[in-house]
Amino acid sequence: MIEVLVVYLHFAAMILIAVFLAIEYLICVPGLARERVQLLARIDLLYLIAAVLALASGAARLVWFGKGAGFYLHNPVFYIKLALFVAIGLISIPPTMQYLRWMRALKTGAGAVAADFEVLRARRYVLVELVLFAFIPLLAVLMARGIGIQVPVN
Repeated sequence: MIEVLVVYLHFAAMILIAVFLAIEYLICVPGLARERVQLLARIDLLYLIAAVLALASGAARLVWFGKGAGFYLHNPVFYIKLALFVAIGLISIPPTMQYLRWMRALKTGAGAVAADFEVLRARRYVLVELVLFAFIPLLAVLMARGIGIQVPVN
């Protein structure tokens, strides 16, 4: 039963990542109002929590559940999937830093804190994250089907 819950958490976390990225993309438009900046920062925090949950549940599947570490660790598709997840995490740093700068500016009482060029740049990063993230389920399906597993040659 615990295995089912871990798998469910992993899938739910991955879905939440996609949802939070889509919401960020939709909210992050030129002419950001104060409330939208605050909402972006909160959504980005939820995105981080979902990513940590996905990583933790994925690690639990690797070590204790699923098909076993041997299945995953001998499959190059697993490493591509993991590298893509890490790349998305790294790409998420610039928008997060921008949201934090905007939040600091709001706390100082600045009026318009988000210049349109900054908003468009942050939005572009989020779009790249979304596009790359779309490939993770494909890689998961390939991996689950055993594609990429190294077969020993006799």
